[in-house]
Amino acid sequence: MTTALVLSGGGARAAYQVGVLKALAQILPRTSHNPFPIICGTSAGAINALAIAGRPGPFRLRARKLEAIWRNMHAEHIYRTDLWGVLKNTVRLSLSLMHSGYGIGRSVALLDNTPLQQLLGNYIRFRHIDEAILKGELMAVSTTAMDYDTGKSVSFFQGNHECWTRSRRHGIRTGLNIDHLMASSAIPLIFPARAINTRYYGDGAMRQLKPLSPALHLGADRIFVIGVSDNPSQLQATDAPRHSPSVAQMVGHLLNSAFIDSVESDLETLKAINKLVETRPSKDTNTATEASEKTAASPLKYIDHLCISPSTPIDEIAQDFFHELPRSVKLFLRAIGATKKGGGSSATSYLLFEPGFCRQLIKLGYADAMAQEENIRAFFGLEKSD
Repeated sequence: MTTALVLSGGGARAAYQVGVLKALAQILPRTSHNPFPIICGTSAGAINALAIAGRPGPFRLRARKLEAIWRNMHAEHIYRTDLWGVLKNTVRLSLSLMHSGYGIGRSVALLDNTPLQQLLGNYIRFRHIDEAILKGELMAVSTTAMDYDTGKSVSFFQGNHECWTRSRRHGIRTGLNIDHLMASSAIPLIFPARAINTRYYGDGAMRQLKPLSPALHLGADRIFVIGVSDNPSQLQATDAPRHSPSVAQMVGHLLNSAFIDSVESDLETLKAINKLVETRPSKDTNTATEASEKTAASPLKYIDHLCISPSTPIDEIAQDFFHELPRSVKLFLRAIGATKKGGGSSATSYLLFEPGFCRQLIKLGYADAMAQEENIRAFFGLEKSD
């Protein structure tokens, strides 16, 4: 069985994935070097994916180093937080909205994420990916971005696989570098688009209708998904007084529709296909071997999967750590209604790259994964814990 790790996007919410990976490293045998021959990430999930794939050593060591990065994360490590920098980019963005020619030849956005490029360049060893593939430690690694020219979802992957083309999405084999990561995490309007060759790309979660697709195309038989969405069963309507939605609340829903909804929808489709495969009758089969051969020849295949997602709404956690944001960012978010009363905490959660918030999400991810320890052990074929 070939296992793939799929990490979805979500800005600062991706700290939750680190907590799950920390728990997973503790559950798996200490000698486990790489439990995921295929690693796929999108947006901030791509950063975590490449951080795992682009470092040598045992899986437990790589997870520990990734945790150290996130536990000491500050917004200034991701984007410029000085008031002048934010104001300058705000003016540029406003001018581009009023005059289309202003944005030609330059990528305009609210925030300058140059610090992120420096952080990733110092941490990720891209050459290790190629070395790991040559040694057979890895089969493939992919990161997804959106082509602004065509609107298609493009999965850039490194590995010995064929390229693929489907409706509104395709896979391109290439050597991954910092440009692919910056493109995949370029949230529209917030971070600038990234040029790769002659085309501009943005956040991979946009237009990614099938986020599990890259892992399947790269040969996965089972998928381990770490999401960043709030548990749907925990979301309930309240009787609080209603008010018209703030700009931040609307932006938050737009971001959620890109980063979260597609993953949940694709998982539902996968479950439906698995159920269809399980209940499909076998005709004219006299032996178990014949039945097995017919199942193998079918275009439908059962894909075992396990998804770990937050048990506590991340939006609620973000409300408690709004004060950690840099003053310049808080001023902007308050202006668009990203406050508890304005209902815009969801938008805030994508930009809250600060220690208190990130550490709380790591703690939550670790607790949620440990709560599913037996399911994780069963997924990887390990013995039950004592």
